[in-house]
Amino acid sequence: MLLRAIIHSIESVAPLSYQETWDNSGMQVGDPGTDVRAVLLTTDITESVVDEAIMRNCQLIISHHPLLFHGLKQVCGQSPQARCVEKAIRHGIAIYSSHTAMDSYLHGVSGRIAERIGLGDYRILVENGEGYGLGVIGDLPVSIEAEELLCGIKERMQAPWVRYCAGAKPTVQRIAICGGAGAEFVEAAVAQGADVYLTADCKYHEFQASEGRIWLVDIDHWASEHFTRDIFRELLTPLGVECHTSEADRSPVRLLMNE
Repeated sequence: MLLRAIIHSIESVAPLSYQETWDNSGMQVGDPGTDVRAVLLTTDITESVVDEAIMRNCQLIISHHPLLFHGLKQVCGQSPQARCVEKAIRHGIAIYSSHTAMDSYLHGVSGRIAERIGLGDYRILVENGEGYGLGVIGDLPVSIEAEELLCGIKERMQAPWVRYCAGAKPTVQRIAICGGAGAEFVEAAVAQGADVYLTADCKYHEFQASEGRIWLVDIDHWASEHFTRDIFRELLTPLGVECHTSEADRSPVRLLMNE
């Protein structure tokens, strides 16, 4: 299978034209003409992930987060990103990332969270045209206690922790979601009548401004996006490509908790 056919499958639902202007989705390393027999699926590109691709004899790594956000001035081992590029090239491994392009797809990152927590007919939260945009919003079949929802989010998203501030009501039904760092869309969620807004990487003052208005729920950034690997697998399986989910891929964040 040529890499360009795999790219076509991904971009058929997540076109690069819908990525954010600051983003660098798409090819990171390699040639679209590469013959691919096995693919490693990951959220992040790290040296451990590249080593795993080498060990598994994969010709391609597909990630959610791009390896390269800023230009490398040197590729001689002076940074983790440079070492990943060097190692990938040395072992003939291509790297492709679908970040905010996949974020903008209705059934992409945020849509996958919506499905996991049981939302019904969800829609785009902040549209950027032609059925694409960031975040989703929808309703649970019935209203439930907010704390029950929080426990369900933690379990179904396999999140190590959940941070939150309480909203206006103890029971909730309309849920807005943005996978990754999406605190900037709190007001859009409020304006569309959401009882809960689920995202990641919220700051203290964002919690403070939301308290008593909407349940602002924050889970680990990686936990909010790691199911993107399942989306890639579903897109690639019909192509007959061998897919592996990275075992080295994990959140870099650890918490030291009081007993």
